[in-house]
Amino acid sequence: MRYSKVYLESFGYYLPQQVVSTAELEERLLPLYKELRIPPGQLEAMTGITERRYWEPGYSVTQGALEAAKKAIAKTNVKPEDIEVVIYAAVCRENFEPASACHVAAGLGVSPNASVFDISNACLGVLNGIIDIANRVELGQIRAGLVVSCETSREIIDTMIQKMMTERNMDTFKSSLATLTGGSGAVAVLVSDGSFNKEYRRKLVGGTTQAAPQHHGLCKWGLAPAAFDFAATAPAMAMGHMLNLARQVMSTDSVAVLKHGVDLGLRNWRNFLHKFGWASDLIDKVICHQVGTPHRDTVLKALGIDRAKDFSTYHYLGNIGTVSLPLTAALAEERGFLKPGDRVGFLGIGSGLNCLMLGIDW
Repeated sequence: MRYSKVYLESFGYYLPQQVVSTAELEERLLPLYKELRIPPGQLEAMTGITERRYWEPGYSVTQGALEAAKKAIAKTNVKPEDIEVVIYAAVCRENFEPASACHVAAGLGVSPNASVFDISNACLGVLNGIIDIANRVELGQIRAGLVVSCETSREIIDTMIQKMMTERNMDTFKSSLATLTGGSGAVAVLVSDGSFNKEYRRKLVGGTTQAAPQHHGLCKWGLAPAAFDFAATAPAMAMGHMLNLARQVMSTDSVAVLKHGVDLGLRNWRNFLHKFGWASDLIDKVICHQVGTPHRDTVLKALGIDRAKDFSTYHYLGNIGTVSLPLTAALAEERGFLKPGDRVGFLGIGSGLNCLMLGIDW
């Protein structure tokens, strides 16, 4: 994928107010820690995550995405009616249908001629959305498009803590550990052909992708049947009849994800450098998917990237899935880490396993 006239026009983000420390989560797990002889403080020591954010209970993720979108648009000369594609790319959504993007598009008041739809690809959703819009811009089909995302971690963390406290074994603890790194937040990326602004910034050079779908079972988040016996409270359901309801479950083989993810990332990194004729030492800055300290350090070492070139937010925001990488880039620019003229790499990886890397002349 190579582009000649695609720009990341602006970023917008929106964060919850409630801060939840890793120590607070561990406090809820103290009986389990005592039973399994796990010293308190292990979660932060293993991940480097001290806190994350929670939306208020019942908060609408599409509303969070809309708030981020408004912020992205407000920074530009682009009007809602100029936006010809709206993509919602989060893992979290409120309904199976309609597309969550419809809520955002309606709230913005985009043109009725706009394409409005969702994309889902684990933590790569926003990057995939950028590529979809970039292809349309490069082909001259549209001038501007918007990709948005909002993730929430409160519900799945509460569910998995309950599961850990019920089952009380080391296997469940290990497979649930990655869930506790989750954070919440919303982001929007406005992509254009550059014609809305005389100052050309953040030119998308292109991207490369690699997949290892044989590892699709290593990290899963979905619905599983939960059996509830209502015989005692509902006479019509006597004789042992059961009602199957859905509940969220998540499991991650963190060790295998790291091993195979790094292998996949290294393969795509080599492909990325070759594709654009770049060299590792000539890339000024990188923004990686935000997982935790072991993942960051292992990936950067394998790719031969100096840690000084990386900007991280997982320490205080956790892993916000699809939101993490673009939101981190927005903060990196706000804080002067990403500067005009920088050659920047977006290094994304998601369950599946899939890896997508983008090159931007900032």
